[in-house]
Amino acid sequence: MTAEALSKVIVKGMEERKASDIVVMDLRGLKNSFTDFFVICSGNSDTQIEAISESVEAEVQKTNKEKPWRSEGKNNKEWILMDYVNVVVHIFLKDKRQFYGLEELWGDAEVKHID
Repeated sequence: MTAEALSKVIVKGMEERKASDIVVMDLRGLKNSFTDFFVICSGNSDTQIEAISESVEAEVQKTNKEKPWRSEGKNNKEWILMDYVNVVVHIFLKDKRQFYGLEELWGDAEVKHID
């Protein structure tokens, strides 16, 4: 499965749990990028961001039989990162997303907002 197709599966998993402000950032054209895509979303509570991460993992497992290579943040439930190597998933509490500002850090990336 291509990284672009995987990012679409990840978005579907996010949408299943009513994630907000979903953004797909294409990093393939950037020098020194370590992955092809970031898929970023927000949740309203620690319970919701945990549910979003579980939904993403289930959707990818069902479609691609793949688990994240690495996952972090499930204990503190403020920012969950799931690394699928070519696609990195970031699930934030809304205030933490604004604080870290990943979209601004990777401002040269092509950004697609999901409605």
